[in-house]
Amino acid sequence: MSEQWDVMGFGALAVDDLLYVDHFPLANSKTHVRARQRQGGGLCATALVAAARLGAKAAYTGVLGPDELSRFAVEELEGEGVDCSAVLYRPEARPIHSVIIVDRSTATRNVFSYSLEMIPRQPDEVDEALIGRCRVLLVDHKAVAGGVRGAQLARKLGIPVVGDIEDETVPGVQELMALTDHLIVGHEFAGRVTGETDCAAMVRALAGGRACCVVTAGERGCWYKERGDEAVYHYPAMPVKAVDTTGCGDVFHGAYAAALAMGGGVRRAIAVATATAGIKTTRPGGRSGIPDWATVERFLREHAPD
Repeated sequence: MSEQWDVMGFGALAVDDLLYVDHFPLANSKTHVRARQRQGGGLCATALVAAARLGAKAAYTGVLGPDELSRFAVEELEGEGVDCSAVLYRPEARPIHSVIIVDRSTATRNVFSYSLEMIPRQPDEVDEALIGRCRVLLVDHKAVAGGVRGAQLARKLGIPVVGDIEDETVPGVQELMALTDHLIVGHEFAGRVTGETDCAAMVRALAGGRACCVVTAGERGCWYKERGDEAVYHYPAMPVKAVDTTGCGDVFHGAYAAALAMGGGVRRAIAVATATAGIKTTRPGGRSGIPDWATVERFLREHAPD
C-alpha cells in the first residue's frame, strides 16, 4: 500500500434516516412528517466527504459488516470519491444507525443514534504502514483505542492529527485529546470540560502545547489559538440562510483537515472550514449541501472578513 491520501480517518460512520417536521413534537404528542430521506452520516465519514468534495484525497479505514446498512454506507462514500479499500470487514459489525428529526421552523435537529453494533478499529489493526499513507489523520471519540494508537504513530511520523471530540466520558478520550495536534470542539463540550463560560477562555484552557485549538459556536463563529501565539482570535460566521444544521461540525472538521493537508495555514484552514460548514446549512441533510472547492473560493471572495 503506497498511495498517499490527504486525509485519512477511522471513527464514526452512520446511516442517517432524516425526518422533516414543521415543529419538533412535545412529549406524548404526534406530528406529521413532511419529508424523509436516507443519507450517509457520522462524524468521521461526513468529514471525509467534505474533504473529498474540496478536492482532497480522502480515505475511510473503519470496520463494517456484510449487511445492507454497511453496503449503503460504503456506496455513499465511494460515490463521493472517498477510498474505502482499507476498510476491515467483520460479520458482526454494523454502522451507527441514526434517526434525525429536523425542525423546519428553527433549522435545528435532534439525533437518535443506535451504535451498539459499531466495532472500532483496534490498536493492533493500526500500524505505521497504514498511518504513513496520509498527510493528515482525522480521529473522533467513537474509535478511541485505535485513534490513540494512530495518533501515536502519526506523531512519530510528523503527521498532524485533527480531533473531533464530543463526549468526555468515553474511556481513554483524555489520552486521545492529549495526542491531538488540532483540537476542534463545540462550545458546549468545551464548557463542560473546562468549566468556563467564555469561548476565548475555553480555548486557552484547552490549547496546551498543541498546534491549534478551535472552539466553534455556530452562528457566533469560532475562537482559536495557535501554538506560539498568546492571542486568542475570533473568526465570525458568514451570512447564510440556514435550512438544516445536521453535520455542520463534521463538515468543519473535514474542510479544516483538507485545507491543512493541501498546504494552508491555520487561519486559511479556519476560513475554508467556516465557509464550507456555512454553505452546508443551506440545504437539508448532513451531506447534500457540502460545496466543492470553486464554490467555497467564490464564497470566501464575497464574504470572508478582512
